Amino acid sequence: MTELLSLSVAMFAGLLMTRPLSRFHLPDVTAYLIAGVLIGPCCLGLLHIPGLGFGSYEELEGLKLISNVALGFIAFSIGNEFRLSQLRETGKQALVIGILQAVTATLLVDAALLVFHLIRPDVLSVPAAITLGAIAAATAPAATLMVVRQYKAKGKVTDLLLPIVALDDAVGLILFAVSFGIAEAISSGSIDVVGIVINPLLEILGSLVLGSLAGWLLTQLEKLFHSNTNRLAMTIGFVFVTVALSMLEIPAGSAELSFSSLLVCMMLGSVFCNLCPLSEEIMKNADRWTAPLLVLFFVLSGAELELGVFAKASSVLVGVIYILARSLGKYYGARESARLMGCDKNVIKYLGITLLPQAGVALGMCVTASSLPGDGKMIRNIVLFAVLIYELVGPLMTKWALTQAGDIQPKSEEVLTRRERKLAAIKAGK
Repeated sequence: MTELLSLSVAMFAGLLMTRPLSRFHLPDVTAYLIAGVLIGPCCLGLLHIPGLGFGSYEELEGLKLISNVALGFIAFSIGNEFRLSQLRETGKQALVIGILQAVTATLLVDAALLVFHLIRPDVLSVPAAITLGAIAAATAPAATLMVVRQYKAKGKVTDLLLPIVALDDAVGLILFAVSFGIAEAISSGSIDVVGIVINPLLEILGSLVLGSLAGWLLTQLEKLFHSNTNRLAMTIGFVFVTVALSMLEIPAGSAELSFSSLLVCMMLGSVFCNLCPLSEEIMKNADRWTAPLLVLFFVLSGAELELGVFAKASSVLVGVIYILARSLGKYYGARESARLMGCDKNVIKYLGITLLPQAGVALGMCVTASSLPGDGKMIRNIVLFAVLIYELVGPLMTKWALTQAGDIQPKSEEVLTRRERKLAAIKAGK
């Protein structure tokens, strides 16, 4: 009962927070995150009143299933951006920019933190610097997708943005696996080829194969139904099953076959949208169904942010360097690679800004990195600090960049006048 009451409070808190923040033209996702911080363990949770917020991070850990399912639906929706008809126009550009901007961010963060290590070796080690550089490659698909949906963004920047955000997961996994393997080798003095090369390749290939099979099977099962309601139920159920399967870990000799739920569900959506003639309508209906789930996801994400990371000056200092270096890497990496591919001037100027948000994937890498001897806690604090800043500021910057690029159109005077008349009529009725 308490968990259900806490979830309802989280839902209402997120929705109500959008009202005062709408006056400042902030994206809804920012309101959800702020609401989460307020009802989280660092604020209202301190009162330990059952049902009124979340009193501990362990309580939030028990609700992780909601976040996993929400990320699955987000990846499923992004898979819709990989329609072959669209990829013929932007596929090559998205692939090149997606790889180069991620690698640039990693290299720039590596360089900045290694210089800091030379200055203060007592604060940051080489393995920690290398690991943080790899985590810098990841971009949050959830916040970006929410901004695009809320403002119905359309244009050249948006057409490239969503495929690039999806590609970030695959590129980030490879960079993290290699970098973390090197970091472990430096710490232990032995090189694990399986961990550096074989496991990440198995994870990516396995995720793509599992997602492709799931997409084909979903397409075949959809043919058995003629009701839109039943088709929607089948699609939602299939995303649930796919998320569950992606949590499996299968031993394969000295290696281990695991899956990325984001990659699996993205591939599910990609194959489904290219094989099923009715996929566009079905995916639109699924997006409407998952809207409340995404509100919960962002409120819970906000509640998970630990304000205690500000207590340690060294973590804040390294976090600031990480944020600045990553931001420069994302911006200039996207700008120069977009120029290399002959993209539109607005893409060159604004795409990099939309790639700044960071959350779920980076936190997942952070869990793995926490096992690094002596440096795990330091890495976790720095990533938490960066995620806190990026999640609160990133969506606003994404909205600004898409508006400047012309992908978000301001509401017409007619729409605004009509809305004012409705509000005036409601007040008069009272």
